Amino acid sequence: MTQQTTQPLNSSFRDPSGFVFEEDGTLYRQVNNIFREDFDHFINSGCYAHLIEKQWLVRHEEIEKNLTGSPDWYKTLVPQRIPFITYPYEWCFDMLKDAALLTLQLAKASTTFGLILKDATPFNIQWLDGKPVFIDTLSFERYDASKPWIAYRQFCESFLSPLLLMHYSRQPLQSLLLAYPDGIPLSTTKSLLPWRSKFSFYTYLHIHIHQRLASRVKAKEAQRQDKQAVRNFSEKKLHNLLESLQSLIQSLQWRGEATSWDQYYEEANQRNDYVLQKQKIIIEWLAELPGIKTAVDLGANEGSFSLLTATKNIHTIAADSDHSSINKLYQKIKKENEKNILPLLIDLANPSSAIGLNNKERVSFTERTDRDLGMALALVHHLAIGKNIPFEKIAEFFENLADHFIIEFIPKTDKKIKFMLQQKKDIYHTYNEENFVRSFEKYFSVQKKRDIGDSGRVLYMMKRHE
Repeated sequence: MTQQTTQPLNSSFRDPSGFVFEEDGTLYRQVNNIFREDFDHFINSGCYAHLIEKQWLVRHEEIEKNLTGSPDWYKTLVPQRIPFITYPYEWCFDMLKDAALLTLQLAKASTTFGLILKDATPFNIQWLDGKPVFIDTLSFERYDASKPWIAYRQFCESFLSPLLLMHYSRQPLQSLLLAYPDGIPLSTTKSLLPWRSKFSFYTYLHIHIHQRLASRVKAKEAQRQDKQAVRNFSEKKLHNLLESLQSLIQSLQWRGEATSWDQYYEEANQRNDYVLQKQKIIIEWLAELPGIKTAVDLGANEGSFSLLTATKNIHTIAADSDHSSINKLYQKIKKENEKNILPLLIDLANPSSAIGLNNKERVSFTERTDRDLGMALALVHHLAIGKNIPFEKIAEFFENLADHFIIEFIPKTDKKIKFMLQQKKDIYHTYNEENFVRSFEKYFSVQKKRDIGDSGRVLYMMKRHE
């Protein structure tokens, strides 16, 4: 018997229909024999072509070669590669909302081709050119109109639950998706939602009643009701179910309370020509750095400098821990059809770690983020003073993220730092420019240094040691 010689990626081992693997730097997806009929119907029905035309699904090419040596092999696909993989706990409210709506669009569209979406997990959604796109070609199976949607509960727990909780609480709760990677249980969601949520008919239906029925049913009763559901379900009922979910999700909004970062750029612009001077220097330095194609903007806020690199056709990850700022940036790039910015919710003092089976299923933010350029503008003092992180630890962190770095140093005499120190004891006796440079020179070489007008702030351009 032929033995399989290539192993699935650490994130692609749960579905018997097939898996994703990498060989010589190329990404492949194997379709297994067990999924032959469903996959052929997906292609031959025209569903694949329709979803590609809508730009809802990543395209692929087929090659007639069993690269893995697996006896289960049916086909090998070469899917379009996503430039940067993200996870739902890194998305702002409106990103999760758009991912949910895309999932429902796919479920509805596939039924017209005799197929149904068997998975409704946000991990099957990624971001390409500023928009959500579905990446799991093997999630479409032949549709039996007499059966309920198999992914209904998964959708409610993975998409609807976190969106409803954030909508009603006005709090960013993405970290709940770290605690519940398979979705927030309906019982947990129901217990956390306010009483008034019951006055929303669809919320009452998809969470409160859904959870009540699921919790009351015993084993034998479950079997009886499942059989009854099969007899009573229809394509019209499925369509009504999907329409009600879509209507509910479209009604949900992020209404988070104002944060100290909301007016950051407005306040910064009042400091003479500080922002303009900083932009001018960075534009000049970018012109002197040939071959920069990717960047990460750490502490991006609402993305003013991410937008600057994006205009240079640099694909930029805009990372910030402030939910409202990232949500505003996402709304902006969506409105302007900006393809070169990927906004992410990242706490730089506690970035997304490696989780899942053997801590390898989901890759850490640090391991994923190897960019040509990093920017840390008006950030270092927040890590050093706000989070008590020594310069050397910050430098070590940055060294893992990018080849070049543009870093802003703000002296202790700056009014922003003076304000920060009003709230806590000043134990930061080593916080000065000399120690900053000394610490970073262990990992980087200083290429350039410029004062930002008469602000007292300084920009450094550094290069990671070979």
